[in-house]
Amino acid sequence: MKKVRPMLHVFRNKPKYATVRTNKASQDTAEINSSHSGQTGDPQWTRCDNCSSLIYNKELYKNHFVCHHCGFYFRMSALERLQLLVDENTFQPAEPLVSVNPLDFPGYPDKIAQCQNLTQLDDAILIGEAKIEGYSCVLGIIDFGFIGGSMGSVVGEQITRGFEYGIAKQLPVVVVSGGGGGARMQEGIFSLMQMAKTAQAVGRFKQAGLFYLSVLTHPTMGGIYASFASLGDIILAEPKALIGFAGPRIVAETTRQKIPPDFQTAEYALRHGMIDGIVIRSEMKATIGKLLSLHL
Repeated sequence: MKKVRPMLHVFRNKPKYATVRTNKASQDTAEINSSHSGQTGDPQWTRCDNCSSLIYNKELYKNHFVCHHCGFYFRMSALERLQLLVDENTFQPAEPLVSVNPLDFPGYPDKIAQCQNLTQLDDAILIGEAKIEGYSCVLGIIDFGFIGGSMGSVVGEQITRGFEYGIAKQLPVVVVSGGGGGARMQEGIFSLMQMAKTAQAVGRFKQAGLFYLSVLTHPTMGGIYASFASLGDIILAEPKALIGFAGPRIVAETTRQKIPPDFQTAEYALRHGMIDGIVIRSEMKATIGKLLSLHL
């Protein structure tokens, strides 16, 4: 009889969660690397995913990636959102980390390399010290374009280091979440462990009496929402952002109940006290700056 190799072998040796990449491909935040879904084949135009209108890209950029016909919010890359929120030339990135393949998952290294080339990031998070409206903070931004913004060991480690840095420097932390993938299946239990790890980091940060602002963008789901994204002292969201643990279709099938049309949207979450406010994209920087000023 053929013996089945037990999965417990992955715990026998201390795993190497992340390695430092000394030569980062790009930290040039002035260069936009757009990954929006409504591309038309013409680099000057984008088709709205909601109303199908053609939008001149210069107008789309000027309107912060919001359709001026119907108000639809396009996803923004981490670099694009950095330009939207941060005072010019004030962002100092954290030491870069890159994922390894602790479970020898087939094709995972190639997927990482592909996403690094697409987003110009080391992993699904861009994090560092920045100034917003003149106020210093630790800023982390999850990029959906990197494996759906899913949380692997690197994202968990960088979030944890961000809160530890905030404690050491007595700085507030702002995290802009937007991950529909939750925990990263290619890293298995090592990915799931990051939920507890980041939640503990937030707990230590709050014990130090410091301010944590969580900003939820479309979509913020799964393990990201169930850990650090839902633990902010103040939680803001963009309009119509999908927020929750499991998606509406899964909830409806599991409970066998009819759910409201706007179930798990930011508007639904606000009505039920799950978030503190909905802020339009053009006012997000000013709102964050005001909240930072009130929590010095």
